[in-house]
Order: sequence, then structure tokens, then C-alpha cells
Amino acid sequence: MKKTITLRPASMDDANILLEWRNDPETRRSSHNTSEVVWEEHLAWLKKTLSNTNRRLLVAEENGAPVGTVRADLSEGVWELSWTIAPKARRRGGAKRIVALLAQQISEPIRAEVKVGNVASARIAEHAGMVFIREVKGILHYSREALK
Repeated sequence: MKKTITLRPASMDDANILLEWRNDPETRRSSHNTSEVVWEEHLAWLKKTLSNTNRRLLVAEENGAPVGTVRADLSEGVWELSWTIAPKARRRGGAKRIVALLAQQISEPIRAEVKVGNVASARIAEHAGMVFIREVKGILHYSREALK
């Protein structure tokens, strides 16, 4: 049976699972900010995120079960994508499908930043149609032009 991936808007009801995924050691190693996030800080961030009209935070579900999250931040006409896959859902190709699904829904230009050495995320960005542009201070920059 093929697993169906869907994206839905995140809500405050997702706070626990989003924090759990964010504080996972592998997720932290791949993040710009590698510090562990405390509950109060996470709740404040989530409330601010959900009210930000230039940010889309989506929870990916596989056959109804949450398996990851993808975020798109709009700045100067370009959406920057970032993603987290649940530890139990890793290494199954789900992150590629999640990010590609969101990228297909955005007609404006998109971009992503990936730490050097994070081969999986580099492949995810490429699978979503982005191409490597440059490396700056250990960060790989990927981009895709607007869809026609």
C-alpha cells in the first residue's frame, strides 16, 4: 500500500510534537541554532509563527499520522523552506516528498540553506527543484526560480 503524504496547517495542538522533533539531537545538529529549546520559548515562538502572515508552518501526515514539518518564510518575494522529519520517519524518503509537495504549491521563487555535510537535506532541496548556488561559511545555498 502506497503511503499518502498530506500537509495541513500547524496549530497550538501540535506544540508538544513540534518541540520533541525540534529538540531531537539529529535535528539540532542540522539546524542553524543547535541549542535545545525550552517549552516556554517554544510556545512563544509557535504563537508568533501561527500569527505571522509571511510564514506557513505545515505538519506533514502519512496516512493520518504526523511525520514531519515544513516551514516557508516569505521575504522580498522569495520563500525560504526549512523542514524537520520525525525521528521515527527518517530514511524512508518522506522528507523528499514533504518538501517537494510544498514546493509544488509555491509559484514564487524558493530557497533553502543546508549545512555542509548534511547530504540528506541537500538531496531533499534538489528533489524539490532547487539547485546549488553557492557555499558561504559552511552553509550551502539552494534556489529555484518562480514557476511559470
